[in-house]
Amino acid sequence: MSAFKRKRGGQAHVGKKAKKVKFVADGGEAAVEAEQEKRNEGKWTNKERVLIFSSRGINFRTRHLMQDLRTMMPHSKADTKMDRKDKLFVVNEVCEIKNCNKCLFFEAKKKQDLYMWISNSPHGPSAKFLVQNIHTLAELKMTGNCLKGSRPLLSFDPKFDKEPHYALLKELFTQTFSTPRYHPKSQPFVDHVFTFTIADNRIWFRNYQIIEEDASLVEVGPRFVLNLIKVFQGSFGGPTLYENPDFQSPNMHRREIRLAAAARVREKQMVKEMQKMKRTEAKEDLARDVTADVFLTPADEKPVHIQTEAPEPKMVKKNKHKAFKRQRMKMW
Repeated sequence: MSAFKRKRGGQAHVGKKAKKVKFVADGGEAAVEAEQEKRNEGKWTNKERVLIFSSRGINFRTRHLMQDLRTMMPHSKADTKMDRKDKLFVVNEVCEIKNCNKCLFFEAKKKQDLYMWISNSPHGPSAKFLVQNIHTLAELKMTGNCLKGSRPLLSFDPKFDKEPHYALLKELFTQTFSTPRYHPKSQPFVDHVFTFTIADNRIWFRNYQIIEEDASLVEVGPRFVLNLIKVFQGSFGGPTLYENPDFQSPNMHRREIRLAAAARVREKQMVKEMQKMKRTEAKEDLARDVTADVFLTPADEKPVHIQTEAPEPKMVKKNKHKAFKRQRMKMW
């Protein structure tokens, strides 16, 4: 039975070759291409696979964001969290083991700062972002609802074509977030849009549903903002192709906030001390009578007279009025 199968398969193989030679002999190259397209129709030719995982120390919001991205991208794969002690070059080996050529790696630091790496493994390029203003599907409570596994449209801001580093990021986003055609886990429908907008030197990601009635857009989620830090030539390292001059690290931002708060406290203390000094000066002024010097007139200085002789005794006059009173009383 095995020999029969082998012989039959060999005949079919020869028949295919003969058919291809026949088309070429007739000179119909278009017919050959049409035949190849017909064979490839319905086949998964674009083998893009994205590995989405993170390091240890992420919070619940990052975990939910990763789960939302995996739900939206049927060509994604998951892996266990990577240890903090491992170097980032280990991610390339993980991608090779998982048979992935794209990677979204979320790196958590200090349990409050989240960095996202998007890389073309293993040769590069790669880009590092600071993720801000994360809102997941669970907390947004948007009215939109798209089909799970459907293929998205990618909408990019016109500014992506003006700068070379933005053009590189556009190609990275296109290859990473677009669902391959005829993917086994994808649906042959297009009912939502991924938008990448540049504003305030940051990339704003939004997910909208396309409503069939009037082709209007309703936001589904999730949403987040990417602040570009660096673009590297290799995967998770290598020579720096671009560095954002406007980027400020979260540590510096928190330091400035602390310094501003300390300056406000010092200013309040100085105001209190000034008020206290003014109150003490006012009390000292009230203790001394301000009007006491109003009636003081300058007088001429008189020579000092020293009396050497005793003063003469004064004559005491008798009070005649009392006697006169008594006389009158007697008369009454």
